[in-house]
Amino acid sequence: MAATASASASPGTGAGAVADSTYQDSRSSSSASSPVAVDPENEESDFFLVNNDSESSLSVPNIQAMHVHDPLPEDDIDQGPIRRLPNEILICIFAKLEKPSEVLQCMLTCKRWARNAVDLLWHRPLCSTWPKFKAICRAMQSDSKGLPPFFAYHDFIKRLNLAALASELNDGSVMALSVCNRVERLTLTNCRGLHDGGIMGLVENNSSLLALDISGASQITEKTIVAIAENCKRLQGLNISGCHNVSNESMIELAKACRYIKRLKLNGCHQLRDEAIQAFADNCRNILEIDLHECINVSNAPITSLFLQGQALRELRLAGCELVSDSAFLSLPPNRTYENLRILDLTACTRLTDAAVQKIIDVAPRLRNVVLSKCRNITDVAVHAISKLGKNLHYIHLGHCGQITDEAVKRLVHSCNRIRYIDLGCCTNLTDDSVMRLATLPKLKRIGLVKCSNITDESVIALARSHRARTRRDAQGNVIGEDYYVSSLERVHLSYCLNLTLKSIIRLLNACPRLTHLSLTGVAAFLRNEFQQFGRDPPVEFTENQRQVFCVFSGTCVKRLREYLNDADEYKSLRESTRHRPSQAVQTVPPVPPAWAAPAHWPPHGIGSAVEDVADDDMDGMLEGSDLGPVPLPPPPPPVALGLAPPGAVPPVVGSLVSEHEDTPDSEA
Repeated sequence: MAATASASASPGTGAGAVADSTYQDSRSSSSASSPVAVDPENEESDFFLVNNDSESSLSVPNIQAMHVHDPLPEDDIDQGPIRRLPNEILICIFAKLEKPSEVLQCMLTCKRWARNAVDLLWHRPLCSTWPKFKAICRAMQSDSKGLPPFFAYHDFIKRLNLAALASELNDGSVMALSVCNRVERLTLTNCRGLHDGGIMGLVENNSSLLALDISGASQITEKTIVAIAENCKRLQGLNISGCHNVSNESMIELAKACRYIKRLKLNGCHQLRDEAIQAFADNCRNILEIDLHECINVSNAPITSLFLQGQALRELRLAGCELVSDSAFLSLPPNRTYENLRILDLTACTRLTDAAVQKIIDVAPRLRNVVLSKCRNITDVAVHAISKLGKNLHYIHLGHCGQITDEAVKRLVHSCNRIRYIDLGCCTNLTDDSVMRLATLPKLKRIGLVKCSNITDESVIALARSHRARTRRDAQGNVIGEDYYVSSLERVHLSYCLNLTLKSIIRLLNACPRLTHLSLTGVAAFLRNEFQQFGRDPPVEFTENQRQVFCVFSGTCVKRLREYLNDADEYKSLRESTRHRPSQAVQTVPPVPPAWAAPAHWPPHGIGSAVEDVADDDMDGMLEGSDLGPVPLPPPPPPVALGLAPPGAVPPVVGSLVSEHEDTPDSEA
């Protein structure tokens, strides 16, 4: 390696060589060695955008604010063009380099370049393996002769992610990192070996900390929370999901001390009560996102306060908050709207009724994601209210809302034509009429119809015929060539739709080249070994019965299944019948192109407008059939019945499978 060959270039070369193999590219946002003070009120930063990740942008001083050393006297002698470049320009150039090894070579050129390149290598060290972690710790310590390292490397570290070493870390192993007192983002997800002492050593005297993720560190107590409150006044993001030993009182103290918190995740903190959430509502007026998933002791009052005390709220997640009822929303003032609210998750808030949904839509008219799964009191009235969101609505989850009918779905489709994801699992009143309307949505990517027992092949064929004219664009958004026709569907969940046959599934596979996920658990036509070879392996915790009815195709498995069904002679008659089937779709469209006839040059970010086709969050998350009980495996149906079984012919054992287990996860991962 070039770094090793040039080991005598400077006293800091050895540590630089470590950087080549240990540190990842940090072009996205480099931090200065001596950041200037920033007003926390005006700071904006994004936390928790990617799980256990350090890729999102933090409030790091920009290039103009970075502190750089004055040129050495030697730079004033016979200056060439490269020597006359200001330090700020050098930093900009180094930041454009694609590989850490390239930055390292610049660092080895001369002392001036080293001073301007070193923080690009060290601001986000990659601690993905134990040897790399130990190398980082050694580089920050004095050598065998007691001489300090050439650079104060600990001052350059701004982001530290130890999640990859979660199973190996303990209080002693992180002690060497306690000298890093300029860390702005610290991720310790699932570090269950860490106790109060280890984490307190990392946060004490670290006033620069902006984001802290200690989710899953179940050993910590209120001592850690108090230490955070005393030392990290600028904290903006905190994730303590699964920290069950944190007291209510310590969280109140934290809310009073850290008033700049914008993002708060308290998932599964069952011990927290109204007083703690109320403290955050009263003291942290700029909260953007708060996640109270399964905070079962939180009731209406603090939820109302979160709305009343601030206008910045963008995401509110209350999944599993069983005490939340209509009162949390009906008490909001009628003359005030919350234009910033985009995501609202009320999963399993079973006390909510149509009145609450109507009020929510009135005060938050720009909602993009609405999740009402398992809100069993919801009826068509609530869906009609949601329809007022119009083009703003992209994501709607109504699984287990069993009172919804076709009329509500028709109105929703008519008003909200930009829906990309819709889940109607276990909405047993829905028929083919609803799905045919859903098939007309021009941007539909994901649809969940698990246990919609009334739908037939006509629904699937309507989805297959939903392809529309698309515009091929280059990376700059310029139109390339003529329009072409293709379906936008990517994920389709049809488990326990017992009336489906092979005929419609073949049609769907060939009409949807972008399809990457197809779930058919419990569908009789696919309970054959010849199809299981293409399916995803069931989760290890499933029982034998659950494993045998599990049928999910993901990724390349979808392509392999498509090729098999198109090539096998025994399905030739089914393929021919699907090609000549008369259209039953709501909208007339051109003939279905085969999957292999898709355009050769796809747009870099999907089909159509790059702006309009922004990827939405995939909240499928739940396992296929994970709550099924031990049910005998139904015998495989005869080959003739696979493609031509009448809609009413439901295998008796599979029928009992569905009726006896109504709480199957609605999204069927």
